[in-house]
Amino acid sequence: MADKIALDVVTPERRVLQLEVDDVMLPSVEGYMGVLPGHAPLLAMLDIGELSYKDKDGRHYLVVTGGYAEVLRERVTVLARTCERAEEIDVDRAKESRQRAEQGMSEKASEQAFSHSTVKLRRAVSRIQVHGRLPG
Repeated sequence: MADKIALDVVTPERRVLQLEVDDVMLPSVEGYMGVLPGHAPLLAMLDIGELSYKDKDGRHYLVVTGGYAEVLRERVTVLARTCERAEEIDVDRAKESRQRAEQGMSEKASEQAFSHSTVKLRRAVSRIQVHGRLPG
């Protein structure tokens, strides 16, 4: 069994990363799942949340907002709707988005508007959390 697994993360706009890693943590709709080299093949639908991976330099974090992950024994391919590295996140914008989403949820709105605000809140909170993992 190999001691590394290839990780490829892409969105419709760009390739976010492509490298060899020790492990991957994915935010699937079934809950967070860990992937190590030699993992059984599977296809998972991704949720909004934190994707992390460990390499020789430590653990790194990204935010994904849905998509799919294909897990093979020696490769993980993530096809994300959107993805941001921790250092790419504009935390002030994320905090403003969180505030607007919370306001939208507190107003008497339709079920559809409330649901939309909930998704926006989850995305904003994930972005703030991942940005908070930056060193220093």
